[in-house]
Amino acid sequence: MAKKEQRGEKAARGAGKSGRDTPLGPLLRVPAGERVDLAALRPSATPAGPRDKAAGVAATARMAEPLASLQERLYAASTAGGRRRVLLVLQGMDTSGKGGTVKHVIGLFNPSGCRIKAFKAPTPEERNHPFLWRVMKALPQPGEIGIFDRSHYEDVLIARVRELVPRHQLDRRYSEINRFENSLADDGVTVLKVFLHISREEQRERLLERLDDPDKHWKFNPGDIDERAAWPAYQEAYELALERCSTEVAPWYVVPADRKWYRNWAISKLLLEHLEAIDPQYPKGDFDVGECRTRLLAT
Repeated sequence: MAKKEQRGEKAARGAGKSGRDTPLGPLLRVPAGERVDLAALRPSATPAGPRDKAAGVAATARMAEPLASLQERLYAASTAGGRRRVLLVLQGMDTSGKGGTVKHVIGLFNPSGCRIKAFKAPTPEERNHPFLWRVMKALPQPGEIGIFDRSHYEDVLIARVRELVPRHQLDRRYSEINRFENSLADDGVTVLKVFLHISREEQRERLLERLDDPDKHWKFNPGDIDERAAWPAYQEAYELALERCSTEVAPWYVVPADRKWYRNWAISKLLLEHLEAIDPQYPKGDFDVGECRTRLLAT
């Protein structure tokens, strides 16, 4: 992963305009089964990104039209029986930008074709079911783009750090998640999993901003301070999840998240690359266009 970051930073420094056309997925993707050292990856890095914030905001805006077009084609294909859809999974420490991504990136899409789910602590009903039960209920339908703000990975992250389940049960969950995501891929779901990699220092600054602004107090939870004490344990838990659950059909991508503009650009770019790979097509009409035109003009 460290070598991958170095390659990405070289591309960002030397590519100029062409750097924005460099495929981003291979630079941020966690190879299947590879050990991950998050400490070796700079949260403030901008692999293959635009030269600065202004250029990044402009580049993200330019992706709005092609993203919207691809989304429409994806939905249109589903009306003729197409099964393809996209599931964007967002994970990261508090303040890493999961909500910001939903606001700034998913806002580029038609909201009627998106299915957004924020996962909180399990309800009593959800605790009475297997941990994937509530996730299955929130999956996108054919033609939709689904967004998970947190996800089934909470059950191997906070569950590990806080020792909420026995370790042997926890270890089985990685395999269960891989089988689950394989079944999604078999059913036409493109699973795009993004870990928003924020530094501990940047998190402190963002939490202080919330404390200093009364209009943001609703976003602050005193428990966030306690969670910072478990930062090393969470980093280890994420490293394990990235290593054990980055597969060929559902890989993880590590997006540096200290710079919000880069985070938004990178996730938009990843979505664009994945939708282009699907290459959804408008279905052909099953009616006589000429005849319908003649009839319509006669009305």
